Amino acid sequence: MQRPLILVTNDDGITAPGIRNLVEFMNEIGEVVVVAPNSPQSGKGHAITINSTLTFEEINLEGPQKDYSLSGTPVDCVKFALDKILTRKPDIVVSGINHGANSSINVIYSGTMSAAVEAGVEGLQAIGFSLLDFSWDADFKEAKTHIQDIVRKVLANPIPKGIVLNVNIPKLKSSEIKGIRVCKQAHAKWEESFDERINPHGKKYYWLTGYFNNMDTSENADEVALSEGYISIVPVKFDLTAYEYLDQLKGIME
Repeated sequence: MQRPLILVTNDDGITAPGIRNLVEFMNEIGEVVVVAPNSPQSGKGHAITINSTLTFEEINLEGPQKDYSLSGTPVDCVKFALDKILTRKPDIVVSGINHGANSSINVIYSGTMSAAVEAGVEGLQAIGFSLLDFSWDADFKEAKTHIQDIVRKVLANPIPKGIVLNVNIPKLKSSEIKGIRVCKQAHAKWEESFDERINPHGKKYYWLTGYFNNMDTSENADEVALSEGYISIVPVKFDLTAYEYLDQLKGIME
């Protein structure tokens, strides 16, 4: 039988350790094609390139997969792969492994998850993977068996159209991970401010700073699962309609 075709992308850039580990893991499952940004694109969300041109090149990296580097965003990478590189639709799109969490509200800022969402928009199976370790030297190998198991299960049990999976993995040894919890997105947000500074020429400049405020202690919230040593999986929909408010809004507007 034909091996599944797996498209791999990310937002940390094509040479980031996270994606190189994910490629290695996916090579054991199927035929892998990588289309990823040629430079870090963290926090780009669902941005696409519309006011400048894109370029791409095939690069030679270790492994049997094909690697393509694109001068665009993670969403650009998915769009470009489907239109210009792949000869058939992939059986699944996997994005990551992100260096750092994409749990809770982070999902809307994440380039990693936006690439997965874009694949979902195209009717494809898609998963975004993130490890709760921002270090460039993070040990992604500890998550290998869990990531492969999740991908295999999704290939065998397709996700309904319109849904993609947001998977976050705690920074623990594989043997210390307690299991998997299917969760909801925690009610949390960043409390932000802009730190004002003065450069040597006397001109003001600003750094975005702040802290993460988790207001959700419910057992089925992803932040709680992660804090207790579980992998969190949140099914994410990209239809942003507030259906529960439709009838009330109609009544207001009539």
